[in-house]
Amino acid sequence: MSISSTEREVLVVGAGPVGLTAALALRAEGLPVTVLEAGTEDRERPGSRAIFYHRQTLEFWEKMRPGLGWDIARAGLVWSTKRTFWGEHQVYERTYPPPNPNVLPHSTNLGQTDVERILLRHCKDAGVKFAWNQEVKNASTDPEGVTLATTDGREWRAPYVIACDGARSVVRKCVGIELEGPRIEDAFVIVDVAEDPEAPIRPERLYFYEHPAVEKRNVLIVPFRNGIRADIQLRRGDDPSRFNTPEGVKNWISRVLPPKYADRVTWISTYHFLQVVANSFTDANRRVILAGEAAHLFAPFGARGLNSGVPDVVAAARGIKRALTANHPDEARRVIEEAANERREAALYNRNASNLALEHMRARDWRTRLRRAWSVKLARTGMKAGQYLDSAPFGPRAAAKGTEAIY
Repeated sequence: MSISSTEREVLVVGAGPVGLTAALALRAEGLPVTVLEAGTEDRERPGSRAIFYHRQTLEFWEKMRPGLGWDIARAGLVWSTKRTFWGEHQVYERTYPPPNPNVLPHSTNLGQTDVERILLRHCKDAGVKFAWNQEVKNASTDPEGVTLATTDGREWRAPYVIACDGARSVVRKCVGIELEGPRIEDAFVIVDVAEDPEAPIRPERLYFYEHPAVEKRNVLIVPFRNGIRADIQLRRGDDPSRFNTPEGVKNWISRVLPPKYADRVTWISTYHFLQVVANSFTDANRRVILAGEAAHLFAPFGARGLNSGVPDVVAAARGIKRALTANHPDEARRVIEEAANERREAALYNRNASNLALEHMRARDWRTRLRRAWSVKLARTGMKAGQYLDSAPFGPRAAAKGTEAIY
């Protein structure tokens, strides 16, 4: 069975947050769009996954669909304070002023499932079409467009496709694009716990270097709406089963959070993070554009995954609109290539920043260890060195080009 789209209709593969955002970005450009999703509309996916959204991301959402950025901001939790500790000693604290009700907050924290629910509602209101149970098994391109084959025997045809089908992207593999970069050997255990609505913890982000209660392992605690994310960095040689089994999690969670949370665990994951970027964000015929985890995978520190996936699809939608109105095929190819190259450059920047953050956390280099040690000593005297200790695990400002962030 063959299904052809209109001359201007674009296909998006994947109905995760990046795919849903791609659909909205295309609609904002005035283009018809259909989203192909392998799962059902009511699929349940475990865990909070992405939870932190920068103001820039909220602004992108608000611009493409007025009210969307505010819907997500208001649904999420805005933490007021961030604190960093070295062992038992606090080395940095920053408290933000109360949010201005007329300006989007600096960030908001909300589980990805809740974000997807809001995005899906806006997509339906914007006239996005969905085809559920459409698992793509093959993709091919030619100078005129893209053909997608799904496991139920259907064939879809469109002039352009935005591939948002995740880390194992079938579209990326089928069009011959490779991911390049290392796998980090250190393991991290990431846990969600349900918040106690009767007595919630303070809305603070906490980072502990060498937490004394867990044999000096690093711990990150981030609250989000109705939950708390706790990450523990394992040492080389650690047996993950000490930390990622239900009993192992209870043991360390009860030491870094109030003991009641040991019985409120909802999700456990163990990660060896990839630091990879696609060697191209578009195919040879310039008809597919990769976005989100189909194009890049980073360690989550600094929240550079979904927060870079959103501008990926904004650039892709803008490029596709220009390509569809181009006067010549060569011009259409050029604008797609420009959009893809723009986002690949941003991905390389973000990987570099993420690599520096991981190096700071792992402290394998003697220079990193020395700088951390001196920063601790200076921070205890009230100097600003504590700001370095606070920011370094989340993407140092010196990562590249002297700019604070490129998402």
